[in-house]
Amino acid sequence: MRAPAAATTTALTLALLLTASTAASALTTDQTPTAAAARRTDVQIDEHAPVITRADILIHAPLHTVWNIQADVEKWPAWQPNVETVVKDTPGQLRPGSRFRWSTEGLDITSTVRQVDHGRRLVWGGPAQGITAVHVWTFTPTREGVLVHTEESWTGEPVTANQAALQAALDNSLHNWLTNLKHEAEAGS
Repeated sequence: MRAPAAATTTALTLALLLTASTAASALTTDQTPTAAAARRTDVQIDEHAPVITRADILIHAPLHTVWNIQADVEKWPAWQPNVETVVKDTPGQLRPGSRFRWSTEGLDITSTVRQVDHGRRLVWGGPAQGITAVHVWTFTPTREGVLVHTEESWTGEPVTANQAALQAALDNSLHNWLTNLKHEAEAGS
């Protein structure tokens, strides 16, 4: 049975909004100051979620350039067309517990950073409208530049009710995010 057009449109809009606002607020991890300890307690996506997207892109730019663009959330609107505003509630560099509020497609979202391993790994998120998401970013230097890997999981009643549409929306959204990140980093290097 097909969902009514309004419900499908709402679901797709919600899917696009959640792309950068993930990592469930219910997640807790003990963060330690060493990188080795951080790797042992890495926050992961929910492997049992009904919607999971994984994507990679090779960016021909230095690691510090790619990292700084992605981690400077207040500048997202300059290079991510769907992000209208971003305001950090926690001053300074992103760290576990940092919060930022942003708007996209007319919705306001609050995201909480769950893990930061500077230049290597970044996890953030926040539940929105019944969907709990976990969004993990990893950055791996290569001879050609930086391999950026992102993966995101979505759970919740809206996901279960409209899994196919939300899967397609998340796939498209992460592809666009990576493409925009690549363009911004390569233009600046």
